[in-house]
Amino acid sequence: MSTKVPNIKLKIDPRNLQIQTLTVEKLLEPLIIQVTTLVNCPQNPSSKKKGRSKRARVLLASVEEATWNLLDKGEKIAKEAVVFKEELHAALTDVRKESQALQVSAEAFTSDPCSLPRRQAVVPAARSLLAAVTRLLVLADMVDVACLLQHLAVFQRTFESLRKVASKSDLQKTYQKFRKDLENLDYLAYKRQQ
Repeated sequence: MSTKVPNIKLKIDPRNLQIQTLTVEKLLEPLIIQVTTLVNCPQNPSSKKKGRSKRARVLLASVEEATWNLLDKGEKIAKEAVVFKEELHAALTDVRKESQALQVSAEAFTSDPCSLPRRQAVVPAARSLLAAVTRLLVLADMVDVACLLQHLAVFQRTFESLRKVASKSDLQKTYQKFRKDLENLDYLAYKRQQ
C-alpha cells in the first residue's frame, strides 16, 4: 500500500453536529441514556433533605467508565491513524476536559441532589461531553473512511495494470495481486459494516 497521506481538510462545527450514521448513534446511545437519566428531574424537587442519592453516584460511575473506554479506543485509533492525527489528539483532549468538568459538576450534584441549581449545572457539562464524544467518533469514522479510500485506490491501480498486461506470466502475477487486493478491500468493508 502506498504511504502517501491523502490531503483531506476537516470542517466540523461542534455547535452544529448532526448524527447521521447508525453506528455513531448506537455508540452514543448508552452514554446519552446515562447522562439523561442523571440530569432528568422534576422542576420543583422537594426541599426536604433526603439521603444522598446512590443512584446518581452509580450513574456518574457508569458515565465515567463509558468515557474512559471511549478514550482508550480513541487513543488506539490515534496511534494507528495516518490522517487527522492532530485533530484526533485535540478531540481526545477535549473529551478528557469535558469529562472532568462533568465529573466536578455531577459530584456537586450527587452531594446535594435536591439542589436545583446544582442539578441544572450538570446539563451544560453533559451536553459538552456529548458534543466532544460525538466529534471524536466522527473523526474516528473519517479515519476509517480515509483508510478504505486508500485501499480502494490501490485496488484500482492493480485493476488498471491488469488490463494492460502483455504476457501470460505477467497476467498471472498481476491477477494474484488483484485477488489479494480485492480480498483485503472486501475484509476492510466487512470490518466497517460490523
